[in-house]
Amino acid sequence: MEEINIKEFFSYLKHYILAFVIVGVLAVGGIAIYDSMFKKPIYQAQATVVIAKSDESADGSAATLNDINASQKLATTYSEIAKSELVLNQVIKNLGLHTTVKELSKNLTIKPVTDTAILSITVKDPTARLSASIANEIATIFSEEVAKIYKIENVTQLSVAETPEAPANNTLTRDLVLAAVVSVFAVAGFAFLRFYLDDTVKYSEDVEKAIGLPVTGRILKSDMKGRRFNELVVEKSPKAIVSESVKSLRTNLQFTAVDEDLKTILVTSTNAGEGKSFISANLAVSFAQADKRVLIVDCDLRRGRLHKLFNVVNTDGLSNLLTGDLRSFGKYIRPTKIKNLEIITCGTYPPNPSELLASKKNKRLISVLCDFYDIVIFDGAPVGGLADSVILSSFVDETLIVVKDGETAKNDLVTAKDSLDKVGARVAGLVFNMVNKKSSKYYNYYYNSDSK
Repeated sequence: MEEINIKEFFSYLKHYILAFVIVGVLAVGGIAIYDSMFKKPIYQAQATVVIAKSDESADGSAATLNDINASQKLATTYSEIAKSELVLNQVIKNLGLHTTVKELSKNLTIKPVTDTAILSITVKDPTARLSASIANEIATIFSEEVAKIYKIENVTQLSVAETPEAPANNTLTRDLVLAAVVSVFAVAGFAFLRFYLDDTVKYSEDVEKAIGLPVTGRILKSDMKGRRFNELVVEKSPKAIVSESVKSLRTNLQFTAVDEDLKTILVTSTNAGEGKSFISANLAVSFAQADKRVLIVDCDLRRGRLHKLFNVVNTDGLSNLLTGDLRSFGKYIRPTKIKNLEIITCGTYPPNPSELLASKKNKRLISVLCDFYDIVIFDGAPVGGLADSVILSSFVDETLIVVKDGETAKNDLVTAKDSLDKVGARVAGLVFNMVNKKSSKYYNYYYNSDSK
């Protein structure tokens, strides 16, 4: 069984504060409305009867302890008599009740008082006066019948049932407290279940220890929702939070290769939809802004989309180049609107992308490109279930794995790491995308779409 980190769980519960409030308000409000508008009042009245032999026995001696014990033992029998058809039919007749013995018995609680010869008769009814009348009438009829059956004269109604002033089921305060407590435990239980079953990797966790990979960068979640969003944020809004995050990633990469000449970088992910193309495109723009001559190559030969991000045509690209003459590679390189940045698109989607990327021609191409550019960034296909990026990783200087904060599964990430390790890939680390850290020092920064 996986060990639960209590501290992490309580930190995780912070995400459910709104759920606690909403569920609590609904539960308490629902109970308040039900109790005040729909809950029918039930009144309860109680009468007691004491049953004992006469003060003297048949031979004239005083009642003994045995006599009292005998009366106590008979109390259970008396309880059955009190709610028998013999008694209840008579009560129904005398009071003119419109009910049956079965229905009436459901509202009766008749039991002996512990260690006494006293019988308690409790009646519940929607009408306060009627609950007292029924209790007293049962006590009277019962006393008469017991006297006849057992020839006992000392059967006395010890207390008379009084008409109750307030409903017995007026439990609003208790119900509200119970509703609040249950709602808290319900939300906490749901959160615990999700926390326990959650297999996603999160920026807040000790990922380096759990996965064995360093965190090279984090890209904070964009707050440009609701506006026209240009994915090339570093070019469009260089002072934005995301832009600063990408620049920090660029700096971290340069530090990881301080003793080496970093020329080629592969950006991949575990699965589709985690933001690898977004990261690779903006990282390329960031290097270009640092006066580096940059080429970005779309190596996702299955679903490449860099041409859409940079708004260039995709009639001929990498797949076409790898099936043609490498000496004419220049005609496949297209300029972008960004200074110092050029692109090779993915080209026609081929039936054999893995074979093309694993070819000697591709390895030679990478070597040739390094002679013309300071940085070459490859946007690879996701590692999950595909060999494309695993093959390509063995040809480049550094590989970055993009993970989506709180969504990428740990098992998928471990599998991707193992696949890259098997081919001797140099993994620079993880890039956490879409990090939502309100405690971050960057949180109070806002995007300025007019920033240049």
